[in-house]
Order: sequence, then structure tokens, then C-alpha cells
Amino acid sequence: MTIAHEIVINGDFRIKPVELPEDSLEKKVKDIVHKAFWDCLSVQLCEDPPTYDRAIKLVGEIKETLLSFLLPGHTRLRNQITEVLDLDLIKQEAENGALDISKLAEFIIGMMGTLCAPVRDEEVKKLKDIKEIVPLFRAIFSVLDLMKVDMANFAVSSIRPHLMQQSVEYERKQFQEFLEKHPNSLDFVTQWLEEAADDLMNQKYRNALPAVGEASGSGDSPGPDPVAVQNYAYLKLLKWDHLHRPFPETVLMDHSRFQEFQLQLEQLTVLGAVLLVTFSMAAPGISSRADFAEKLKMIVKILLTDMHLPSFHLEDALTTVGEKVCLEVSSCLSLCGFSPLTTDKEAVLKGQIQAMASPDNPIRRIVDSRILTFLETYLVSSHQKPLPTAPGGLGPVQTELEEVAINFVRLVNYNKMVFSPYYDAILIRNVCWVTWSEVILIKFRLKDKSSKV
Repeated sequence: MTIAHEIVINGDFRIKPVELPEDSLEKKVKDIVHKAFWDCLSVQLCEDPPTYDRAIKLVGEIKETLLSFLLPGHTRLRNQITEVLDLDLIKQEAENGALDISKLAEFIIGMMGTLCAPVRDEEVKKLKDIKEIVPLFRAIFSVLDLMKVDMANFAVSSIRPHLMQQSVEYERKQFQEFLEKHPNSLDFVTQWLEEAADDLMNQKYRNALPAVGEASGSGDSPGPDPVAVQNYAYLKLLKWDHLHRPFPETVLMDHSRFQEFQLQLEQLTVLGAVLLVTFSMAAPGISSRADFAEKLKMIVKILLTDMHLPSFHLEDALTTVGEKVCLEVSSCLSLCGFSPLTTDKEAVLKGQIQAMASPDNPIRRIVDSRILTFLETYLVSSHQKPLPTAPGGLGPVQTELEEVAINFVRLVNYNKMVFSPYYDAILIRNVCWVTWSEVILIKFRLKDKSSKV
């Protein structure tokens, strides 16, 4: 289910070879075991006469791997592999001292060259330069492992169009089967949705998150409608305390994506706040220059690139940002024929930028609220044209904000398609929806007056 979800959501999804950290225990154990195996093979082949038991087992593994790469129509290649790599015949040749293992290796390399993806041509070509049997077999298995990954990615790209047509039903079915085995698998989802409904009802977090219920037109209803609650709940994931709160079960497969959205938005908030105060203090003649705005944005983005690394200190970075911003603003003012920033104005601007380090900074909170309002509007109007423009003051970061919004809304809408039946059931069961139900009933009667309800 997780792989299917990843294939559908992430168009760039690829299976990658497993690379163990150099200093890890698993890597050390693996190296020791592999070295022991290849040393043992080398000893057997150096005996007089040579012992080919292990070598023949390796040929058998290679044969099965090569056959696994074949498509149903590859009849000729299948027959060729089966005939040349006939293990019974190879064993007889070994027993009679007639086995030419170099010839077998030559055939294997040739077949690998036929079946491999173009990207592996160079690795296969290098195999021909290896003359010693043990290093050659070891290199063959290394390249075969890469070919397995290539084949898996080919399978992923092949099934993606079919999977996308059936993914919603497939994921819902898989989750239902999981839910039947683990009945408590919606506990955190229930808590998440109930909390969102309570927040909308009480407007408890009006200053932290936009009131989604208002945007959906349910402001005159005692209870928010399910769509509004779901939208609000997904927005709350952008403010989630990942260290201390369990994530809702239905979005666990996208946990890392929501974390990434959260980090991107925090960085955009600081970036937008810095540009907002900078352009507010700069002369109108330069703040309206697109080239200067873009240059300044890129400078600040670069200085905030590592914002969420443990070693990053936002206060120190903003000190550097303040120095660089003042330098760029004064330079641009001079080029445009304006007086550069005074010492007092520079001190004020640096101080305001430095203050952005605090999440409670008023300007940062305003920018944060506007970004969330934009995302909420985008979520509500994602199927409508034209799409909303960025709120006032966020023009310089509109491109970055729209990129996050598009990916966020796409992910949310897909998850809602899969899990909305569960969300609706939870909300109807655990929250009072009397007024909303009456509204739906009235709409139904208006739509079909002849119906008997």
C-alpha cells in the first residue's frame, strides 16, 4: 500500500540501491561475510583439481536472475539461457574436468549486455576487462544488483498509469483490510478531526489558523460542515508538533511530506517577513524594481538555506542577513540616484530583521497568518479559476508560495478522495451535525421535488 501510494503521489519515485553507512555495524558484518564467502570460493577454485560446487551455485543464481529480466515474448533468449546455463550439464562437465568457467562467464556478460538498460552499458563493458574468476563473479553480481533495481523501476513506470486509475479504491480497500485487523487504527484520526471541529466551533485558534468554515459558507450554521472540518484539519498538520504528538493514521504515509511542507513554510515566513520590512523602509523607486527584488530574495534565501539543520542558528543568520540587506539597499539607492540609508535607518532595519528570529514577532505572525490564509483559499478554490493571488506583502515570494500550495493541495485532495468516507463517518458519529443534516435534506428536496424522503 505504501509503495502504491508513493508511486501515485510522487512522479519522481524511484527504487534506489541500498547503501549502508560506512561505519555502521551492518556494513561491517556484511563486508566480513562477503569476504569470507569469496575467499572460500577462491580456495575451492585453486584446489587441484578445482572444486566447482560454490561456483555452480553462483551460476544457478545468475541464471535465475537473468531469466527474471525476460518479458513473456523473449522466447529465444529464454531458450538460450536455459540451454547454455544447464546446471546438470555444467556439473557433469565439472566432474569430468571439462568445465570452461571462463566461457560461461563470457556468455553471462554477453547476455547481461543484451538485457541491461543503456545506463549500465559501461559497467557491463568493464566486466570484460576482469580476467580472474573470483573478482569477475563478484563484479557480475554487483552489476546484476543494479540491473535488478533498473528492472524494478521499469516495472514502476509501467504500472503507474494503471495504478493511478485504480489507486483510490485500491488504497481504501487496503486500509479497510488493515482496519479490520486493527480496529483502533482510527483513534488519532478521530482525535485530530474532533479537535479541528472544536477549533472551528470555538474559533479557538483564529489568530493561528484561518477560519476555513467561513470560507466554505457555513458561518451561519451551528456546526461546521465536514468539508470545512477536513480542510481545517489538514491545515493544522502544517503546525503539528511532530516530536510530542502522534500523527493521524490515515496520513502516516505522507508524514515526511507534511513535515517538509511545514519546514518550507517556516522558511518562507521568515523570508517573506524580511522582504516585507525591507521594502517598507526602502524608497518606492527601488522596492518596485523587479530585478532588485529578485536579487534580494535570492540573497536572503541562500542565507536561510540550512535554516532547519540542528547546527543552524537563526539569530546569527539574521544578523548576517541584516548586514547584507542594508548593503544591497544602500547600493541600489545610490545607483538610482537616492540617498543611501542613514545610520539610524540601518540600525532600525537590522533590528527588525533580527527580531524575526522569534516566532512571536508581530510581523512574522502576520506573514504566517497570510500564508495560511492563502493556502486555505487555494484549498477551497483548487477546482476553480482563476486561482487566488498572494495576499498583500507576499508578492515577492508568490512563486515559491504557489509551488508549495500546488503540491499541498494535490496531496490533500488525493488523501481526501481515499479517506473521506472514514472522515465523514467519524464526524457524523462523534460531532453534532443536526443542522447540517437538515440543510442537506432541504437541498435534496429542492433538487428532486418529486422524491419522497
